[in-house]
Amino acid sequence: MTSRPVFDTIELHLVRVFHTVISERSVSRAAMHLSSTQPVVSAQLKRLRALIGDPLLVRAGSGMVPTEVALQLMEPAETLLRSAEQLFGGKAGSRAFTPGAAEIEFRIAASDYIDPLFLPALVTRLRQEAPRARVTIHALSAEFDYRARLARGEVDLVIGNWLEPPAELHIGRLFSDEIVCLVGADHLAARRPDEWTPAHYLESDHVAPTALHTGGHGVIDEHLDRLGLRRRIVVRSPHFALVPTMLAQSSLVLTTGRLFCLRHLERLPLRIVSSPIAFPAMTYYQLWHDVTHSATSLRWLRETVRDVARRLTAQPLALS
Repeated sequence: MTSRPVFDTIELHLVRVFHTVISERSVSRAAMHLSSTQPVVSAQLKRLRALIGDPLLVRAGSGMVPTEVALQLMEPAETLLRSAEQLFGGKAGSRAFTPGAAEIEFRIAASDYIDPLFLPALVTRLRQEAPRARVTIHALSAEFDYRARLARGEVDLVIGNWLEPPAELHIGRLFSDEIVCLVGADHLAARRPDEWTPAHYLESDHVAPTALHTGGHGVIDEHLDRLGLRRRIVVRSPHFALVPTMLAQSSLVLTTGRLFCLRHLERLPLRIVSSPIAFPAMTYYQLWHDVTHSATSLRWLRETVRDVARRLTAQPLALS
């Protein structure tokens, strides 16, 4: 049985990290140059040291200097990075990007917990401005390892909400939304708000989305965990868009962002009520990996996502 080649365990962005750290002679300066953080680059340098079997960067007086092995590897690293730019120049290179003529695929992973008009509005915008591009939308789930897929370049962008987004990824804040409860019109919380207490909230029957990662909680239950509280979840569903219809026909409670709730008030007998337990605002982000950070086409995609989110949240009621 043949052993696995070492290069099978190396991601291309590690070569860029190596080249930047050795060029800058500093982990902190390299992190700034890579638009990353010092802990992330330190971890990547540790991985490089293990893979190469050399310390690569060592302390000398008040500064850091590369080892002889590191200096010898700089030229092969530069060659590899230039070759990669030529190979992937159509999407991941630094050449100019013309949306109207682009024949590429945008791969986006997103939850449907966000404003239900967001993804349709985004697709409409992409079709208008990049009509020759293809768009693939992946659903976030416990089985969908978005961090690994971003690192492998299988997904370009992930859109969702986290209390604390993964530190190793680039983070773009889209918008924040007040957390409220959505209930049927006949629910006690809507009929007798004075009785809608924290205790009653926790004892109620709740519906919640299926966790986005194995063994994990959503932002609501993560916050409750920190407070030492637990609500009673009786229904979990990966199909968030179906939940409002469930609420209209039951005594279930949905806790989520106000913007999502507003979109369903006109078509269903539902009411928005305040949560008797204070939650931090629900913040939505777009996340991407260092391997695609410099791609002009994906920079355009991220700017488009940000603009669509800004327009939707500027006049939420007018678009409902």
